[in-house]
Amino acid sequence: MEPMMFEGPRGAIAYRESGGRGRPVVLVHGNSASMRAFERQMSAPLGQALRLIAIDLPGHGRSADAHDASGYGLPAYADVLVAFASDRGLQDAIFVGWSLGGHIILEAVPALPQARGFMIFGTPPLGFPPAMDKAFLPNPAMGLGFAADITRSQAQQYVESFFRPGWSDIPASFVDDVMRTDGRARAELAAGIVPGGYRDEIEVVANLDRPLAVLHGAREQLVNGTYFETLRMPTLWRQSVQVLPDAGHAPQWEDAVAFNTLLAAFVADVG
Repeated sequence: MEPMMFEGPRGAIAYRESGGRGRPVVLVHGNSASMRAFERQMSAPLGQALRLIAIDLPGHGRSADAHDASGYGLPAYADVLVAFASDRGLQDAIFVGWSLGGHIILEAVPALPQARGFMIFGTPPLGFPPAMDKAFLPNPAMGLGFAADITRSQAQQYVESFFRPGWSDIPASFVDDVMRTDGRARAELAAGIVPGGYRDEIEVVANLDRPLAVLHGAREQLVNGTYFETLRMPTLWRQSVQVLPDAGHAPQWEDAVAFNTLLAAFVADVG
């Protein structure tokens, strides 16, 4: 299916909608990925039951590269997400973010006052300076997510870190998406880790006034699950982080049935 296009503030943005109806659910992918990371939601029965909208970030997937480097980084991505939601009448959507996508959603929270709820996974909320050694597990693949230029072999290594150890069915589309991504997008993420470079996400989740679902793959290779225990999240859905025992960093792909069940339940609960 050919994506639809939205002329955003940073260039043309590609997006797809599933066939479902009801309250919209906006899906935001991770670093060096694309909307294809949500294929097991869009094409599943969940996509016929819910109105799912998946976007490609600037410099990713079928979207255009940003006009210049200022079009990348958390504030720029949040601007794009808010503009897209406003233009398409999605201000009251439920916003779901995977990895970088979750950080983008937390960055955008103040500009999405009508949003019904938020779901993040593979996303440890960060303050400043970010406690990277506590929020993330030591994994050499992490650095590749900030490298402007990487080889296909390195892209394969990076993608392998998304899945639980021993996962053998690495989707070629994930590797292709890493290779397609504008290298400036990764480099600007690293450059943005400076005072004022992003919103204090620990404060965002501590002061949130709407439901927040947090999912975590028990077999993560990147995010440290114990880090969530240090955070105050008063609107946390079901009062706990929802752990998927058979998944790593990409539960929406590794255990789509369990993930889709949780997403459907969250949507039903928040209305």
